[in-house]
Amino acid sequence: MLYHFVDFCRGVIDIPGATMFGNISFRAAAAIILSLLVAIVFGKSIIRLLQRKQIGEEIRNLGLEGQLSKRGTPTMGGVIILISILVPVLLFSDLTNIYVQLMILTTVWLGLIGFADDFIKVFRKKKEGLSGRVKIVGQVGLGIIVGTVMWANPDIVIRERVASRQVGEVVITQDINNNRQAVRLSPPAKSTTTTIPFFKNAKLNYRSLIPVDGRVGDVLGWLLYILVAVFVIAAVSNGANLTDGLDGLATGVSVPIGVVLGLMAYFSGNIIFAEYLKIPYIPGSGELFIFAAAFAGALIGFLWYNTYPAQVFMGDTGSLAIGGIIAVMALLIRKELLLPILCGIFLVEALSVTLQVGYFKYTKKRFGEGRRIFAMAPLHHHYQKRGFFETKIVIRFWIIQLLLAAIAIATLKIR
Repeated sequence: MLYHFVDFCRGVIDIPGATMFGNISFRAAAAIILSLLVAIVFGKSIIRLLQRKQIGEEIRNLGLEGQLSKRGTPTMGGVIILISILVPVLLFSDLTNIYVQLMILTTVWLGLIGFADDFIKVFRKKKEGLSGRVKIVGQVGLGIIVGTVMWANPDIVIRERVASRQVGEVVITQDINNNRQAVRLSPPAKSTTTTIPFFKNAKLNYRSLIPVDGRVGDVLGWLLYILVAVFVIAAVSNGANLTDGLDGLATGVSVPIGVVLGLMAYFSGNIIFAEYLKIPYIPGSGELFIFAAAFAGALIGFLWYNTYPAQVFMGDTGSLAIGGIIAVMALLIRKELLLPILCGIFLVEALSVTLQVGYFKYTKKRFGEGRRIFAMAPLHHHYQKRGFFETKIVIRFWIIQLLLAAIAIATLKIR
């Protein structure tokens, strides 16, 4: 809103420094600073409100060290994260940008689902919260919306730089040294293309997987893409939810992921960077850099209260939204195939649960008694059972996530 207000005023009066609001880097810096301040300054008040309303976490005794001492810690703290994201995004982003609109929708949509889940757990005293089917329906619904909008919206396109003077459109952009440069681009094209990590000039077009020609094949290609979007959103959202089991774990792991996706959005939104890095040029996607900055700032600010010993838990209000934000942003900038690397912690946590449950059922059916692969799942609880202190597990997972983030960045050049 502030961005649009300044843009409107520039046509009426001369405001000193107003041109800075046209700079994505400046608005991203303002977004991360404001999100940090909102989380830290207002977070304490929200925690006190949760305490007054007796919105505390009910802890089951699983035999984990220090577990029962967390009983009564305020939950639903994900509200702090959501507010800290939305306030700077609404102030500093271009709200007419379709990518920003989809990210706001994702944040609110999954935030509400998570809030409903926490509300049922706390006030209805039902530990299971929302049924798994309801959560899946919500995630599937979001995936269908995101995939359909990417298919139907004319502003979501991919363009390429062309050498011929006879075709394309000349646009003015900035090079690596921030010098203005004229480049000629191909016409905007709707595409189901995504990038494949570690392979030079290798791109996967989901349309090519459909052995049908013509308009029917194009429609089936987009339907396949919508199914991919549904799977990615559900997988990453649930992975983040499973990772949220130790103080500061899911929050700290998500910060490098948001930073990497923000950088890649910035690169994808600039034709010079996109051509240099051999990634698709996606006009308008640079605005996601501002959202990613607010996302990272909100998480870091939330860590102020969420590190051990946590003063507040994010609950499903935060964890479902965090996973969905990461998944949708990756889809929008065509980097969903990078998520198994970038979100490796989420992946391993989810796999540990899947393997544990599957192996238990298999051995119970075959041998008459269930057996386990891990001492406890998700994986972070396995290490707790093995005697590792909570902060040691969290910090080591953070270190592994930093390594995964570095590898993800390296995929831009290592091919």
